Amino acid sequence: MPRAVNVLDFHARLVPGDGEPGRMLAAMDAAGIGQAAVCAGGMLPLERLARQLNDGGRTETAADNEGVRRACEASGGRLLPFYFADPVRDVEAYGKCAFDFRGLEISPAVHGGRLDDPGVGELVDIAGIAGHPVYLVTVAQPGARPADLVRLAARFPHVTFVWGHCGHTGLDITGLNTVAGSPNVLAELSGCLTVTARLAVARLGARRVLFGTEYPLQQPEVELCKIAALDLDRPDREAVLGANARRVLCEETPWKQP
Repeated sequence: MPRAVNVLDFHARLVPGDGEPGRMLAAMDAAGIGQAAVCAGGMLPLERLARQLNDGGRTETAADNEGVRRACEASGGRLLPFYFADPVRDVEAYGKCAFDFRGLEISPAVHGGRLDDPGVGELVDIAGIAGHPVYLVTVAQPGARPADLVRLAARFPHVTFVWGHCGHTGLDITGLNTVAGSPNVLAELSGCLTVTARLAVARLGARRVLFGTEYPLQQPEVELCKIAALDLDRPDREAVLGANARRVLCEETPWKQP
């Protein structure tokens, strides 16, 4: 598969450990990815995360947002930090440092709760002031489903929401149809099936679709192969792989090797 040019990964995670961000940057280099939007990872074991996706639940582990910010600051512009916020306890903290970050993530799978909880609205309000997109993965729990994301997006029409993984099942076609009528909701493709990715482009339009990897849980090359399998024309392919992300993140020009 030919290497893509000016690729921006909209969803990668920085896990704790001395090997990062070196491993992430090496994986990006191997796959031909120029930049990545990065959020904290490794907050709970995968077995527990899988259980919470299905059954609900909440972790009290705090995200290392400051560690993410420092790693991104030292990356020469390749890594763009997102703040991973707990709606119960991080509203004030995010408000104080929002302009040090490039986006916000809210995760019902990790922190539980509903999208109509007061803390969620307060976080999104801050994101709107800071000009941040809001990355959010819906789950099967009441209050945190695609229809709830649509209602949240309607309350904040000037905020861009990114529907992570096109839902949490890989094949959430119903959810895709639900968000299609909300122009400020974009779809991010990491982890979903090729058929779901193809339908996302067809039903939302290429300008509302974003490439992501979910590194380190997914190999970046796998997600790039999925984009190649969509057989998009050049303008749509460039939009999905980077131009849309740069528009959402207000990155005026693609990153280039110094």
